[in-house]
Amino acid sequence: MAKHFAPELAVVPTWTFFSNHAHVLVCVVQDPKMRMAEIARLVGIGERAVHNIVQDLIVAGYMTRTKVGRRNEYSVNLDHPLRHPLEAEHLVADVFVPFTKT
Repeated sequence: MAKHFAPELAVVPTWTFFSNHAHVLVCVVQDPKMRMAEIARLVGIGERAVHNIVQDLIVAGYMTRTKVGRRNEYSVNLDHPLRHPLEAEHLVADVFVPFTKT
């Protein structure tokens, strides 16, 4: 059985594998009713930045917004292709379905 080693890091990296847009998608995939303030807290950005990212994702077709009473609910369009040419043959579902809560 192969052992996996995690090197000790002297300094915690400041970068992550996902962009803030991807982090917002993870939040919405996990809870479509999550409030923007909670998404901002979890992602570590301001609420205005979350609103801008959500608008970007809606305009690009990655998310939809539905008014439910006085609140908005969001859904991720899992059948939408990823944007970058390196990943364009894959769908949003390929990346984000593993983050769904079961």
